[in-house]
Parts: sequence; C-alpha cells; structure tokens
Amino acid sequence: MKILIPEYIDPRSLQRLRAEHEVVFDSTLWERRADLVSSARDAHAIIVRARTQVKGELLDAMEYCRAVGRLGVGLDNIDVQTCQARGIEIIPAIGGNARSVAEYVVTCALMLLRYSHYSVGGALADGNWIRPAIPEGREVAGRTIGLVGFGSIGQLTGRLASRLDMRVVAHDPSLRELPANDFECQLLPLDDLLASSDIVSLHLPLTPATRGLIDASRLALMQPDAVLVNAARGGIVDEKALADALAQRRLRAAALDVFDEEPLPGGTALSGTPNLLLTPHIAGVTADSESRVGELVSDRILALLKSIA
Repeated sequence: MKILIPEYIDPRSLQRLRAEHEVVFDSTLWERRADLVSSARDAHAIIVRARTQVKGELLDAMEYCRAVGRLGVGLDNIDVQTCQARGIEIIPAIGGNARSVAEYVVTCALMLLRYSHYSVGGALADGNWIRPAIPEGREVAGRTIGLVGFGSIGQLTGRLASRLDMRVVAHDPSLRELPANDFECQLLPLDDLLASSDIVSLHLPLTPATRGLIDASRLALMQPDAVLVNAARGGIVDEKALADALAQRRLRAAALDVFDEEPLPGGTALSGTPNLLLTPHIAGVTADSESRVGELVSDRILALLKSIA
C-alpha cells in the first residue's frame, strides 16, 4: 500500500514504514499543492505535520485514503468532520511531545520570573554590567501556576511545576472533576485563575470557542507581576492586546511559541514589544520527542494498513 509523507518525519520511522509499504516522502511537497494533490490520489495513508492542509481539494483527491497520521496533536489543519464522514481514521501522536512542551513551559516560567537578570545579546560580554539596583527576579517556589486546559500536556506541566514547589490550579470546561494525579490541583473558573496565578500557561486547541479567548479584558485580570506562556495554538491570545499590556507594564512578561500567522511575518504588533520571548513553534520539538512521535504514528498506521490488507 502507498503512504504519502509530505513533511519531515524521523528517519527511523521512515525506514520502518518503507520496510513494509511503498512510501512517497518529500519534506517540501506540502509547499507544492498541485504536486501534493496528484501524489495523494492513490495513497492509502498520509502522514503530516502542521503545514499540510488536509482539507478541500487534497482530501477530495484521496479516494483510497484510510488514515491521516498527525505528527503532533493539533488537528486544526485537518478537516476532521469530513474525514470522520468518509471513515478516514485520524491518528494524532497524543502524548508523544507532552514532555517537551511541559519542560518548555516550566523553563519559560523560570526565565520570565527572573528575566531582568539575563543578558540579551552581547551587552554583558561587551562590558555593560547590567544589574538592577533593586532585586526584581522572583523564585517559582510558592508561586501559583494556572493551567488553562488540563489534558495530558497540562497535567504533565502541573506535575513538573509541583516538583518545584509551585501551587497548581487549572481551568478546563470539559472536566467536571479532576483526573487522578500525584500532585494537588484545584479547578477554578477561568477569570479566577487569571486573577490568582503568577504564571498562566495555555494548553487548549484552537476552536471557534477558544479563538481570542485571552483578549484585552482577560489580560487585564492578570496580576501586573504575572507571566503568560502560550505553547498551544496561535489565535488563542490577542497579539495586539498582549503587546499593549507588555508595553504598558500591565504584565511582567510573556513567551509565545505559536502565532496567528506562521511563519511569523515582520512588522506585526509583536515587533519591538518589551519583555517578550518568541520561539518558532518548537516547544514540542526535540530530538527525543520526534522519535516518540514518529514511532507512535508509525505503529498505528502500520497496524491499520495491516488490518485492511
């Protein structure tokens, strides 16, 4: 059977797939829509990351497709409803990059609470001894981390934070009660969480209900000394409102790994914003997580194709 892979996949997973099936792999194919559609016509499975849009003409062309593997967890680039209607199984790598994202969030929290003590660029090495007259940095022990979304990544982030003696609170409208965990956590309404947390970390999918969720009014609820981390999906945070809050010192600092538009173009509202850490959608991307993600998706793709052979 034929497996189409138009984006990067871990080489070891690629080798496994090629050992059992015909595999068409081109990590730049997602950029060439016409070639992608043509290659997909006789594919029995497609494995994608976040850039391939599995919808519209591409999905229409995949007459023989039985599975869409997603090397990640977000599904906003996949027409889930149409796939389900056609009996196409969607296979995300749930849990595969959870550790990487959780470590990113905790690292950002540690850095941002102490951001004034870090040298940016070569200033310190050039002899500019930048040290505040009054200590400004904060320790995380005893601080409250608020997790907006409490799925597998949110729970692991809470576990790591608790090991650093942070208090953990969470908001997740899909939960009526907390899942069993080995750390204490309190469920709060969103506005109460924002008002009481020293660190707010987002762990939500992008849906019509979550788009613009953290807007100017919600940012205004946060403590002036709090930090915000978004390693979930762009569009959840109002970027202009966040830039304004940081520029006006109504928020201590923020870290964004995801954006309304990716790749992030120049000249957005975020350009020149103080106390803002930007990374190019890499929170869940490490050599370790890539190996796990590739294996998780490959295992299930191979099992599914074997079951229909």
